[in-house]
Amino acid sequence: MKPKWKSSIFVKTQIYLGVFCAVLLLTVWLFELAFFSISYKNYQKKLVTSIADKIQDSNNLSSDEVELMAYENNICITIFDTFGDIKEYNTKMNGCMLNSSNTNDVVYSFLNSQNKKISKIIKSDKDNIGYMYGVKNKGLDIFIYTPLKDHSVVNTVMKDQLVYLIIIAIFISCAVSLFISNLITKPIRNITNNAINIGKEIYDTSFNETGIKEIDDLQTALNTAQKELSKVQAYQKDLIANVSHDLKTPLTMIRAYAEKIKDISYKNKDTLDSDVNIITDEVDRLTLLVNDILDLSKIENNVDTLAIEEYDIVPQIKEILKKYDIIKDAEDYTFITDLPTSVLINADKSKIGQVIYNLINNAINYTGDDKKVYISLKKENKSYIFKVTDTGKGIKEDEIKNIWTKYYKNDKNHRRNVISTGIGLSIVKEVLEKHKFDYGVESKLNEGSTFYFKFKESKANNKKSH
Repeated sequence: MKPKWKSSIFVKTQIYLGVFCAVLLLTVWLFELAFFSISYKNYQKKLVTSIADKIQDSNNLSSDEVELMAYENNICITIFDTFGDIKEYNTKMNGCMLNSSNTNDVVYSFLNSQNKKISKIIKSDKDNIGYMYGVKNKGLDIFIYTPLKDHSVVNTVMKDQLVYLIIIAIFISCAVSLFISNLITKPIRNITNNAINIGKEIYDTSFNETGIKEIDDLQTALNTAQKELSKVQAYQKDLIANVSHDLKTPLTMIRAYAEKIKDISYKNKDTLDSDVNIITDEVDRLTLLVNDILDLSKIENNVDTLAIEEYDIVPQIKEILKKYDIIKDAEDYTFITDLPTSVLINADKSKIGQVIYNLINNAINYTGDDKKVYISLKKENKSYIFKVTDTGKGIKEDEIKNIWTKYYKNDKNHRRNVISTGIGLSIVKEVLEKHKFDYGVESKLNEGSTFYFKFKESKANNKKSH
């Protein structure tokens, strides 16, 4: 099992920032060791070259001005003019080697040569080191010397300062990493706690914006999930109440008629047959309820596979409609059909039968007082569309997206289902999606609703139509 700190953003952020700071300071340190000496030498070379050019270009520089220039830049200068006079400036500075035995041979050798410039690193016996630059121009022979040993002193001072800088930077990086770690992890901890509450079905939690896009996107997603789970919880309670009611009613009737048969009806054959039929009908209702719940569970868990075959859907629709004859006679329902002679479909016959049953059942339950239900199957381009229309009060536009969920009921106060379980539309949705058939509903308030699904025309049926 991994230690907790390995999965802690708070600790990791501090470690990463600490490592970043250490790498940055180490880079500065290495740069100081490797490049400072080279940079210092190049700077001094550019300095003496620019001073030599300035002396050459300015004929009006006085001796005092040249002396001041040499003093301010910590260099020493020797000039041989056209008359052979030698002028020296700041040659008494510590480490000047222009008049030493180390440089005299070099200087006079250059004066007697045809070379226009000379640049040379010179070392003395006392380990003094410097850079000498000489140039001939406009009758002036100028030699400038600058010591290079001082850079080691500066380098040492800078290294000492870097040590203090590293210590200060470590403390600052720790403070910054603590601040950033807390800034990032605090909202994540809040999200975690709220997510745990959602897992415990506590849905009155809230997610506040942090200003960090990724975290806010996560909170938005969790807010949406929270709202949907809250709806599902409410729908689930309604489903339990509805299923409990649907179970209780037939069970009560079965018990009542069984007791009636036991005490009274057994004496009269006609009454006995009637009571037994009622018990049989209520048992069928219970069976339908249980089967629908089991079917939905199988479909959702991919346990129930499709057995695709080519068959004629029209006889299937007519056969299903015949089973509603008892409803038509007993409840005065009217079924108005518009069906072709034959239409071949590639589908699972029993599953499509469930879809047709549930759509018709839904229409029966919600149609208007005229008790009319319209069933049609028509061709549209290269597809067929099956429709079931009721004349009820319709569905509100903002509720249409919810009617396919297994926990939702359009109208909690609708009259008792005639032969439905209340989860038929969710079965329709799952079956049609497994078949990859288009489906939907069109509804207008106080004008009724039309549920439909579309399927591609079978190849064999297509050849027949040509």
